[in-house]
Amino acid sequence: MTADAVTGFLEEVFPEMNRAGRIFTIDTIEPGRAIVRARTDATHLRPGGTVSGPTLFSLADFAAYVVILGHIGPQALAVTTNLNINFLTRAGPGELVARCRILKLGKRLVVTDCDITADGSDDLIAQASATYSIPPAR
Repeated sequence: MTADAVTGFLEEVFPEMNRAGRIFTIDTIEPGRAIVRARTDATHLRPGGTVSGPTLFSLADFAAYVVILGHIGPQALAVTTNLNINFLTRAGPGELVARCRILKLGKRLVVTDCDITADGSDDLIAQASATYSIPPAR
């Protein structure tokens, strides 16, 4: 699936996702890779002006889902079975970029790796590994 096709699918299947405005967007989907963004503001901050862990976790999960859908097609019931995230440095408000790649695409499980940085920086804010379960073919 292309970035536009995945965006359309997500809007159809998860219409509530953008109820408060579009936070997550898809830049590109390439073979085995995807780049997505999160536009963060004061609503995503914890005390001290740092982007919250749940926001970073959501971005990593979104990135994994996007790269997987880009490769297996529209599977609304592909679900996260595990997501491990390492918070490496403070993230201030602004645009965050997640670069996600597929490490293994099996018949029932997909394993991904995701790096999160601030837009325009190569310094890692967080690194996540996710495993998704793919529904069996019917």
